[in-house]
Amino acid sequence: MLWEGACGSPDHFSRRTLLKLAGLSGLAWLTPVSRVLAREEERAPKGKPARSVIILWMAGGPSQLETFDPHPETTIAAGTRAIATAAKEIRLAEGLELIAEHMTSVALVRSMVSKEADHERAVYTMKTGYRPVPTVVHPAVGAILCHELPDENVDIPRHISILPDQWPARGGYFGAQFDAFQVHDPRGSIEDITARVPVERRERRLRDLEVVETTFAKGRPADLDATTTLHRHATERALRMMSSEQLVAFDVRQAPASQRAAYGDTAFGRGCLAALRLIERGVRCVEVTLGGWDTHANNHELQRRNVRILDPAFAALLRDLKERDLLDSTLVLCGGEFGRTPKLNPVGGRDHWPYGFSVAIAGGGVRGGQVLGATDPTGERREPSQPVGVADLHATLHAALGINPEKEIVTPVGRPIALSDGRVLRSLLRS
Repeated sequence: MLWEGACGSPDHFSRRTLLKLAGLSGLAWLTPVSRVLAREEERAPKGKPARSVIILWMAGGPSQLETFDPHPETTIAAGTRAIATAAKEIRLAEGLELIAEHMTSVALVRSMVSKEADHERAVYTMKTGYRPVPTVVHPAVGAILCHELPDENVDIPRHISILPDQWPARGGYFGAQFDAFQVHDPRGSIEDITARVPVERRERRLRDLEVVETTFAKGRPADLDATTTLHRHATERALRMMSSEQLVAFDVRQAPASQRAAYGDTAFGRGCLAALRLIERGVRCVEVTLGGWDTHANNHELQRRNVRILDPAFAALLRDLKERDLLDSTLVLCGGEFGRTPKLNPVGGRDHWPYGFSVAIAGGGVRGGQVLGATDPTGERREPSQPVGVADLHATLHAALGINPEKEIVTPVGRPIALSDGRVLRSLLRS
């Protein structure tokens, strides 16, 4: 930014010094640019921001009543019971006993509201913070993080989706280079990172490709770099990744057997363990998907099946992040595109419900052991107390990561768009 560039030396005021001076004498004496920066400093989260994100994506829409917002002994619970947690006044649905032990580190938002009840549109909204429109594709959280906090010391992709479904996180208007790199069950080797021909033949192919690249680059306009093309850059990054020692992070077989067992012998559990290992090596964002939450029939049995997979993996991830002193620098978000209806349908299912669902947030400057919002225990009222819009959640995530949610990006078509148009939920963040 202008101020950061002008005041980069110790001989200049810092932004914080500027704010203190402004507080002593008012903002009237400041230039317009300085007033904007002073207000920006006021909005910035206090303390060291998080640097990475792990998203546990519950594809299909988990039932809030069978996970993070139980209403035991009510009609809408339909028999679902609740358990006590390490946070004295917070209860979770039965089956989340391991996560319950970590609730002092977890904040629950039980009053999420969305205007989208269709899976594809709701996924887009929850992953980007914006409703879909035909004129622009918005970037997901991981793409924004990688764009705003670049790190060239990481050889492997910095935005990764493990076990992706049909709607993985996208780079949006930042470009396809910010799309999530997709991998499947990490118990096996990663696809397409090993050359399919002998080394000598691969080297010959690369030399031939270089001739083509050089010829193409010479024909570019004079104001562009004549030595670099996007294709050449992508090739160099791919080769760098293929030979990187950081690839071992994907191989959970390298982890101790006791650690693997703690996450559960499931693809999702292995994905969460891989996420930990990847964050340790500097990856910015890892999304791990657990599908099967779309329970229009037989809700209780299907939700219980997924809870048995989620509970050990989420709990082990929080424990290991704490033990490695990574929880404060890593934001962990668990949720799906919407919730499920308070009332069961005739086939024992719960249908789509965007009017009061839950997400769990931990680490990264989040003040754990608290609940924001509440849903109606009778199921009659749609509007929860203290409703939180999807954009508000995204603005809060950006703030926790030290990113100004109000920052405007000029898209390739010349349209300025803020990273988020929501409000930061300060009560969720540590002061």
